[in-house]
Formats: sequence, C-alpha cells, structure tokens
Amino acid sequence: MATKHFLSLLDLTQAEAQALIGRAIELKRMRKAGEIYEPMKNKVLGMVFEKSSTRTRISFEAGMAQFGGHAIFLSPRDTQLGRGEPIEDSAKVMSRMVDIIMLRTFGHDIIERFAANSKVPVINALTDSYHPCQLLADMQTYVEQRGCIENKTVTYVGDGNNMCHSYINAARVFNFKLRIACPKGYEPDAEIMAAAGDRVSMTHSTLDACKDSDLVVTDVWASMGQEEEQARREKAFADFQVNASVMKVANNDALFMHCLPAHRGEEVSADVIDGPQSVVWHEAENRLHAQKALMEFLLPAKQ
Repeated sequence: MATKHFLSLLDLTQAEAQALIGRAIELKRMRKAGEIYEPMKNKVLGMVFEKSSTRTRISFEAGMAQFGGHAIFLSPRDTQLGRGEPIEDSAKVMSRMVDIIMLRTFGHDIIERFAANSKVPVINALTDSYHPCQLLADMQTYVEQRGCIENKTVTYVGDGNNMCHSYINAARVFNFKLRIACPKGYEPDAEIMAAAGDRVSMTHSTLDACKDSDLVVTDVWASMGQEEEQARREKAFADFQVNASVMKVANNDALFMHCLPAHRGEEVSADVIDGPQSVVWHEAENRLHAQKALMEFLLPAKQ
C-alpha cells in the first residue's frame, strides 16, 4: 500500500477531511475525560524544524506523548540538513529510523522532494505555500462552535500567503464560499485561486468581503522571513485590519480566527481578538487534537 502523506489539504478527500475533524473532536473529548489512549506505543515522530515555532512544536510533541509514542526535535543546528545534505538523502535516512515525520520548512518543493524519498508518512507543518495543519484546527473549531461549515461564507483578510492558500484549498475540500480581501500586489497565487473556481472570490475592500460572513480570519501582515518589509507592509495593509467596524458587517454570530501569534493594533484590533466573537484560544488548542487525528489517520495502529 502506498505511503500516505499530508502536504496540503488536497491530499484528503472530502469524506476523509470530515471524518478527520469528527475524530479530532472525539480525541479531544477523550482527553478531557481523562481516558488513556496510546495507539502509538514504540512509535517515533521525527520533527524537522527549519522555521521556528511555538504551537506547532508543542502540539505535535505533546500529541505524540499522549499517544504513547516519542518525538524527536530536530533543528538545522542539530542535523546535516543545516550543513547542506541533500533533502533526498536526509529523507531516505530519517524514514528508515522513525515512523512518521513532520517538516516545517521554506519552499513547498522541499517538502515534496522529502516526501518523494520517504518510506514513512510526511506531514507539512508549514511551508511558504501552505499551512494545512492550521486549517484542520480551524475547521474543527468552527464545527465545535457553529456546526457544519459547508455552504457557509468565510472571509480571509490580509496577505495572500500560505494561510490564504490553505483557506482556498479548504473551500474546495469543505465546500464553503471564501472571500479574500487583500491589498493590490499582495494577492494569492493565481493558479491556486483558479483551481478553486467559483468557490473563491477576491476584492480589495475589507468591508465588502466581510459583509454577512460567518467566519472572519486574518494573519500577520509580515510573515517569517519578511520582517524587513514590515514598514512597507504596514502602509499597504492599513485598510485591512479586522476591527469592530469590520465585524459589525459580518453576521451577528460570526466567529473570528487567527492562527497566532497576533499583532494587536495591526492586522486585528485588541477588542476583536480578545472579544466574545474570537475563538483563537480554542483554535490554538485544537492544533493538538486535529494533529493527533491526522497522525492516527496516516499511521494506523495496526501497522
């Protein structure tokens, strides 16, 4: 049987994605009830971080420990990847020693090459193109708070970055309508947009995009590696803050999400992220449960 990888949301069918969210909710219930469930005893997760992280590292490492397995943290300083060993060689070696691998890196081609040479499942824990694990947590959070997201209206405000691309893919997999509001010159990848067809639309007006939305999402204006662009981006994104005026045009029961870390006063106002419509802390916690469900899906206990 071919090794399953999770490099983007499009690696899941709609049925698999919905089942995975349901399983994440069940695993969360089990943990809250104090049930011990250890399907990955003697299994090892290799965690390769070429970009720094808080939520990703904690959620994967804690999840594997709760499953009875073990996780190994590897940064460029700890591996030959940092000294120029080919991605293909590293994948061949690592996948002979561990049972599943997550990789947080830069170009999406890096993780594609890694997966192509791995004997074990590979999880995209973030690339410059996609952040699919975050979307699993976001979808779980919406389902918990409001029920099925199918045919709902979601608005993404901000940079056409990896989060935006993942929301575009999520619109295809979870069958919701996505509106994107971004400044000119910061639009998402045209091919990714085109592949989503009429599920996705784009505007340069935040208020127009958020009108009657069920979920409003944003991200930082300058992602990792773009810090030197901060001043220029602050000017370009000045009209793309999610604040009380923006949330007022969304539906009354609309939710607000942010993958974190957040910069209050930039992409989101403090009264929104700390307000009653915000579910960012549930969303952050659900990284743990969604990723546990994902690892269980990719690495069944019977293996």
